[in-house]
Amino acid sequence: MESPEAFNYQQQVEEIRLAMGCDFVALALVQTEERHFQIRWEFASGNLSQRFRRIVLHSGKGVAGIVFKTGKPIFVPDAHQYYKKEDMYNYPILIAEELECFAAIPLFKHNRVRGILLAGCRKHKCMSIEKFELLQSLVTPTFGPYYSEEVTGI
Repeated sequence: MESPEAFNYQQQVEEIRLAMGCDFVALALVQTEERHFQIRWEFASGNLSQRFRRIVLHSGKGVAGIVFKTGKPIFVPDAHQYYKKEDMYNYPILIAEELECFAAIPLFKHNRVRGILLAGCRKHKCMSIEKFELLQSLVTPTFGPYYSEEVTGI
């Protein structure tokens, strides 16, 4: 089994940001059951500050929590169109990094979501469906010990 130290997440996050031409790319990892499956943003590239590190989410909360709960990617080409201004506090990564649009995909390990990879832009409508597909292709078939699609028995 590959240890987390063997894969350079920070380098991969930086390479994805450059390949996509995005302002911000981050990886959130799901903590163990003993830590109540907390979700924390661990690695980032293009960040404005270190505020992202203080964000702790649970299933169903924030961008990472929704991706974790559903196991489905999210594509939001215009955050202000999708989320009401008064609800933005529920999405702290968008506020902390001033993201206007983003895409987030789940990363699986043993058929459970164990990570969330987010790519976003600070410019209005900069995230296209092509960039979303590029993000998915950059982590296919694997991203360190994780993979981008849930494996089914079919």
